[in-house]
Amino acid sequence: MGIWNYQLLNVFAESPLGGNPLCVVEQAEGLSDAQMQALALQFNLSETVFLLSSEQANAHMRIFTPGAEMAFAGHPSIGSAAAVSRLQGDLQRLTLACRAGLVPLDQQDGIWYFSPPKAAEITPVSVPAAEMAAALGLQEEDLAAVPVWVNTGSDQVLVALKSTDALQRAWLDAAKLACWPRSSVGRRTVFLFVPDEAEITARYFFERPNGGTGEDPATGSACANLGAWLQHFRPADSERQWKVWQGAQAGRPSCLYLQVSPQGQIRVGGKVVFFASGSFTL
Repeated sequence: MGIWNYQLLNVFAESPLGGNPLCVVEQAEGLSDAQMQALALQFNLSETVFLLSSEQANAHMRIFTPGAEMAFAGHPSIGSAAAVSRLQGDLQRLTLACRAGLVPLDQQDGIWYFSPPKAAEITPVSVPAAEMAAALGLQEEDLAAVPVWVNTGSDQVLVALKSTDALQRAWLDAAKLACWPRSSVGRRTVFLFVPDEAEITARYFFERPNGGTGEDPATGSACANLGAWLQHFRPADSERQWKVWQGAQAGRPSCLYLQVSPQGQIRVGGKVVFFASGSFTL
């Protein structure tokens, strides 16, 4: 029997009750894979992180949804960086290891930034665009571009839309999920966005493990993939920065800070609000 401490944080939060909630379990040595998965279901947040020691980085993070382990995810990386910084002496720069690789992070003006762990891969989606639009309750004319897979650490379907009206109307229809492609880890998700000059509005839908669909209030890995999409389909001559707004329809307004450099570097940032802490015994 042992005692483990944990922190609850809100990531990409512009207010105390905004952003995407995260649980970070400190010094998770001694917990088995099965226990980590069961605890992720117990906390029942989109992700729970278990911090372990690492010879390559400040800490190794294992990231679990209530149903599966992930190789990489954005809001767990930023939340974990804030937690590790607290635990190791108010660090402003650190590196976290995960299954996808090493994730460097740094803090600037109260915002934690990460760079995704792998070079971008952009590939076609096999499902016809009209069929995907219908699964989202939209028409093919609502799409601003053909849907594509983008992977900078977590492979996801990205769909650009022409208007915020289409974005507000969209919903991943659970009755039409049979047509939706699965990611490399077997997940059905989609990141919808409306490109803009300075600010981008976005939504992220996912299939729930036990059926139905849900909406994520802030998705850092998808924001990194958005950076790769913008760089590929709308290349800029100089460094670009965007605010990406997500989560309003989910009741958790969130702001992600996206940077893309001419050299191809992608950085995603967000603020972190520490909400609560506690311990459990197993």
